[in-house]
Amino acid sequence: MHNTVSSLSGTTIPQLLNSTSNNLYLNFVSDISVSAAGFHLEYTAIGLDTCPEPQTPIYGIKVGDRYMVGDVVIFQCEQGYSLQGNAHITCMPGPVRRWNYPVPLCLAQCGGAMTDVSGVILSPGFPGNYPSGLDCTWTVTLPIGFGIHVQFLNFSTEAIHDYLEIRSGPSETGTVIDRFSGPQVPESLFSTTHETSFFFHSDYSQNKPGFHITYQAYQLQSCPDPRPFRNGIVIGSDFSVGMTVSFECLPGYSLIGETSLTCLHGISRNWNNPIPRCEALCGRNITSMNGTIFSPGHPAEYPNFQDCVWSVRVPPGNGIYINFTVLSTEPIYDYITVWDGPDQSSPQIGQFSGNTALESVYSTSNQILIKFHSDFSGSGFFVLSYHGEMLHTLQVLKNVHAALFYPVLKPAYESFI
Repeated sequence: MHNTVSSLSGTTIPQLLNSTSNNLYLNFVSDISVSAAGFHLEYTAIGLDTCPEPQTPIYGIKVGDRYMVGDVVIFQCEQGYSLQGNAHITCMPGPVRRWNYPVPLCLAQCGGAMTDVSGVILSPGFPGNYPSGLDCTWTVTLPIGFGIHVQFLNFSTEAIHDYLEIRSGPSETGTVIDRFSGPQVPESLFSTTHETSFFFHSDYSQNKPGFHITYQAYQLQSCPDPRPFRNGIVIGSDFSVGMTVSFECLPGYSLIGETSLTCLHGISRNWNNPIPRCEALCGRNITSMNGTIFSPGHPAEYPNFQDCVWSVRVPPGNGIYINFTVLSTEPIYDYITVWDGPDQSSPQIGQFSGNTALESVYSTSNQILIKFHSDFSGSGFFVLSYHGEMLHTLQVLKNVHAALFYPVLKPAYESFI
């Protein structure tokens, strides 16, 4: 008993036939009329557990060279192409060995999202002509601190009406780098952000081969190191693109500028604002419990024609103790005046000038006013520190200070009077 595989006649060459047993019976019959050239066939023994070798897709890669029952073949596409169909096919058991899915295709698609450090972008259908009525967007997203170098290997679109637009950033809000159209292959370009968008539009008339683009990631340079930061400190040591650093001033100095800066994208690395500076200002309002006051411009010498006012206020119930740690001004003409209160109508505590201060200053209220004056000549500098203390504590300190220094000052005081 034989199973008929096929019955063949005529002039058409049959397709490849597979038998499902180890015996094949061929029966040729001719009648008494017309004669013909006949046939020439060849046969090859194959294992019954083997599926036919699957073809490799155009622009694809086949992984796997075993085709027995249960074996799996994997397909991948070259960069720029997307796999249509099943990436895995399995050789199935049965009377006729076959794969469970057809061999997939590799096609250039309309748009896509890429995160690899290198890649290919192809117009839909490439190397064939792209279809009409397309709006395709490809995005390349890399880690912050990287940009891409874009190179055009092929480019041909209908002039003006079909175009490719490249944006630095997202397709909706990014900055347009350039728009390309026509038969001219563009020069290579750099995108200086970690996200780059490619938008392609075709209208409903002429179709062209489109484009073949490659990109390669490159690391963006860092912004300039803001250190050394005079009279202050920099918080953060990563100055690469997208990173933020903060700035703080040492006690007694005021920050001029932004407290934090972010390293911008762009062909030239730079911060989003000028680097700030810490300066000893000519007067300000102070509310901290303790601190330091420097002469204007410190550590440089103070300028001429200065009238600087510092208002120091601590919480009620406290007084203020002032100590000159450095005092070097032009005697008499450049001086510091301290008032025991919020303004110059308050009682004056003292006026200090020259190279030394003979005593510390104690207030009886929670506010003092400090004024520095310099004339048209001479220069110098001063540093004073202040501390807020409970009023009764300040009185004790004042009494101790008087007891320590009065015996030293008494002879000079008595000879003076």
